[in-house]
Amino acid sequence: MARRVSARRVVQFAWAAIINCWLPGYVKGTVYTGDLKTICAPGLNCYACPGAVTSCPIGAVQAVVGSARYNVSYYLIGFFLLVGGMLGRFICGFLCPFGLVQELLHRIPFPRKIGSFRGDKQLRLLKYVVLVVFVILLPILFVNAAGGGLPWFCKWICPAGTLEGGIPLLSVSSLLREAAGLLFTWKIGVLVTVLFLSVVIQRPFCKYLCPLGAIYALLNRFALFRYCVDEGACTHCGKCGRECPMQVDPSDKPNHPECVRCGKCKKGCPTGAIAASFAGIAVSPKK
Repeated sequence: MARRVSARRVVQFAWAAIINCWLPGYVKGTVYTGDLKTICAPGLNCYACPGAVTSCPIGAVQAVVGSARYNVSYYLIGFFLLVGGMLGRFICGFLCPFGLVQELLHRIPFPRKIGSFRGDKQLRLLKYVVLVVFVILLPILFVNAAGGGLPWFCKWICPAGTLEGGIPLLSVSSLLREAAGLLFTWKIGVLVTVLFLSVVIQRPFCKYLCPLGAIYALLNRFALFRYCVDEGACTHCGKCGRECPMQVDPSDKPNHPECVRCGKCKKGCPTGAIAASFAGIAVSPKK
């Protein structure tokens, strides 16, 4: 099982490198605008990152709903139904660079790590509010003189955009540094807060703020990639729930909306009762 967890980390690093492979952007302080930018990466990855060769699905949603004609994008609907319906929050666990950043930060020693706490379950609903308000409603309701909406989530909240796009661009562009004002200071504050919380709490942005995670969470229980529990082998000892970074009890709800398919529950199960399957076909056998 140790090899499997290691393989997940390799996939996370490899995927982050693949979708951020435009090296000239880091040197010149420019953003890639080639044909690949018409494609959305499944995870949260900033369009404005100098190395990004794909688009962010959340940025794409804001651009569509905030357009002058308030278009319905069949591409985006199909994208979410396809990748979300196939993989659910497996994408969060394997194919999101900012998820990887949070996981690495949580490995830093800290006097007291926080798991669940009072109000944690209610606070997780905030990501759905962020999705509805900042990604959908505000770009529709508030438009500029040209009839276009602003990317409210990207502008005011997204710490991934600040880390992957804002900081690298400002580091190589004196003009951007001079133009940076209170908004960028606010964004740095949001980023620093999320990064610090990542040391203390496992994946805080994924749990409480990520609108993309909210979309995949809604599809998680219906996704073709899913976990199943052998009730005959499960002793309901609770160890899988204690291993879960998202504080889910897989023995009770193996396809819970919060599960990011990291596999730690499978590794920790003493009886090997948890297995993964895709469309009913086993892809990761019981331990």
